[in-house]
Amino acid sequence: MTVISPPGTGSGRARGSARPARSARRSRWAGWGFVSPFLIVFALVFLAPIGYSVYLSLYRDQLIGGNHFVGLDNYHQAFTDHQFWSGLGRVGLFLLVQVPVMLGVALLVALALDSGRLYGRNFFRISIFLPYAVPAVVATLMWGFMYGKQFGLVASVNQHLHTSIPDPLAPHWALASIGNIVTWEFVGYNMLIFYAALRVIPESLYEAAEIDGAGQWRVIAAIKLPAIRGALVIATVFSIIGSFQLFNEPSILKSLAPNAITTYFTPNLYTYSLSFAGQQHNYAATVAIVMGLVTMIVAYTVQLRGMRKEV
Repeated sequence: MTVISPPGTGSGRARGSARPARSARRSRWAGWGFVSPFLIVFALVFLAPIGYSVYLSLYRDQLIGGNHFVGLDNYHQAFTDHQFWSGLGRVGLFLLVQVPVMLGVALLVALALDSGRLYGRNFFRISIFLPYAVPAVVATLMWGFMYGKQFGLVASVNQHLHTSIPDPLAPHWALASIGNIVTWEFVGYNMLIFYAALRVIPESLYEAAEIDGAGQWRVIAAIKLPAIRGALVIATVFSIIGSFQLFNEPSILKSLAPNAITTYFTPNLYTYSLSFAGQQHNYAATVAIVMGLVTMIVAYTVQLRGMRKEV
């Protein structure tokens, strides 16, 4: 005797269970379709250059035999290279001094703009941010002209006021002069990050502080600074990365101060000199990879500490 299944059971139930599975697979492939353009571009412009740099760092171009596989010999040479460590120590000093000064000035300006007591707040905000819109090359050339002891602003001041201002491009002052240029360029950028974070603090916190009788310094210490800690961490990480990537300013000023700014003044300048002047592409790739790892470790450590403090 043949048993007829009721409607909605048996084969119908099997067809019903297959439809969600097909729909899930279609949705999964649709998701990959949306992200595939980004993944392709990311692989071509980010992963592929890193992979090729790693490949170059494992070889060495020799006079006899051409390019030979040398393993980690280039890395051993980098860790014993006095010029590389000299440049790395210089940017390390630059980071420890310039970054706190720049972020401190940016924070003070952001707090002043957010206080509501500064007349012409919009004008000052635009004026302080404006140097960031100036290209780094133009800014460096402008400051390099002002630094000139024979033809620039320093020379004019010394001549007309009969003073003796030290040469900003002398060997002992070159790093400080570059720090001044970078600070002038990026104070407005970091100020905008801090100011945007300050503007989203709930007004209820200020009202509660006013009821409690808290003064301005107490409000800053107890409300504003803790509320923008995330922005402080982000700005610090960006500044650390920028310090390790220091290249434009010393590269342009090198023609004005050849005795103060050497080819290994910073690791990036050293890498550029190795690759384009010395034709040592393999060793240049090695130095670049080492600097990338150092930057990643330092930036991640700062970010991790900032996140722990925030928690």
